[in-house]
Amino acid sequence: MNRLSFILLCVLPISAVPIVAADASKAAEQAHRELWRRFIDKHGIMIDFADMDGKVSLPTPEECKAGKPNALGWWAPIENGAMFNGLYMDAAVNRWKRTKSDEDATKARKLMEGLLLLNSISEVKGFVGRGVSTDGKSHYPMGSNDQTSPWFLGLWRYLDSGLATDEERARIAKHLVETTDAIVAMKWSMPAEQPFGRRGGFGGFSFDSAPRMLFVCKLLHVVTGEAKWDKLYRDALVERGGKENRTRLEVCEHGMVFEYARYHTWTSCTCVAAVRALWEMEKDKTIRAAYAKGLQASADLAFKSLPMAQQFDNADTSHFEMDWRVMNKDWKPQQTELEAQDLAHLQLRNFLKVSPRRAKETEFVREPTAAAWVVTLAPDAAILKQRRAEVEKVISHYDYAKLYYSQFFWVDGAWERLLQLNHD
Repeated sequence: MNRLSFILLCVLPISAVPIVAADASKAAEQAHRELWRRFIDKHGIMIDFADMDGKVSLPTPEECKAGKPNALGWWAPIENGAMFNGLYMDAAVNRWKRTKSDEDATKARKLMEGLLLLNSISEVKGFVGRGVSTDGKSHYPMGSNDQTSPWFLGLWRYLDSGLATDEERARIAKHLVETTDAIVAMKWSMPAEQPFGRRGGFGGFSFDSAPRMLFVCKLLHVVTGEAKWDKLYRDALVERGGKENRTRLEVCEHGMVFEYARYHTWTSCTCVAAVRALWEMEKDKTIRAAYAKGLQASADLAFKSLPMAQQFDNADTSHFEMDWRVMNKDWKPQQTELEAQDLAHLQLRNFLKVSPRRAKETEFVREPTAAAWVVTLAPDAAILKQRRAEVEKVISHYDYAKLYYSQFFWVDGAWERLLQLNHD
């Protein structure tokens, strides 16, 4: 480092220091390597965080049963397995399509088996768990719409990739049908274990609901060929509701919106991915055009989050508290979803005081990397080519070996989709 560079680093905020972009290809490969070195457990399920050696203390079966740190599993290392596995399957299958290697096929298959496991750990029909405890089965009693819709997406991507054997296709179809039947029977609510019963759903008219219902109906029609799923899909397309009184198709056409936070691409990307799946499966040109419009609108909004990546300092040494059990000092029994949420929010406020690194990764890594992937989901290759450099800038920015959270996995998917531009 020369003297001028040293002075700039000392006197300028990190966002103002000129960034020399590393090679995006090498950065993406580092991200891929770190994900599989540290964040995919022995069951093929992505965990939320680990130390630099890949070590993490999983919740015990007793802690899961008691709802510690909370019954939602929020802030625990097995908080988002179904969500992350399902979304990461996009990267896994696209990588396999590019390389055709046995290694990459094995990785995609491992993610698929992890997804099926998460749908096999409860006696409650239709339940999709977040992750598993030390015994490979115990889990928190509540999933969510954010966990369940990516579960569907991941299995669809695997089926659609051409990787699945006949035996796998039969097993996956069985899981899809039984889970969807249970959800529909509960009026599109997500089944949860007692005393909670249910949590979240696909039945609304917001962007966080409409694409999910449409995608699941479309998927089940493709998988089973049964006319009832096509009728549900067609009826749901034109049904109106919500504060804008839009049809679900109009909601999809409008695209991603930020409703409960200043930005939350990292959660809404699950719905953008559902719209992308609908665009790929739909044959009607008019409906397909509406999906394409919504994908572009979503990409346009996500594009605004990309510069946030440059605010992350790879040299940051602020503390990350690996002992998530410090949150148990605030623990109390929970009997309702609201009680669990209130407890979780209190725990997070106190946890951030002892683990400031968490907020830096979730704001300046999680959000822009998820946004980078959303930008690549829009089907207009010409626009994406114009934005490629900005997406690569996000991918290139991080030293993935120094990140505690797995919530950078979206760069793997974004990179694979950028590579597809080379063949357009």
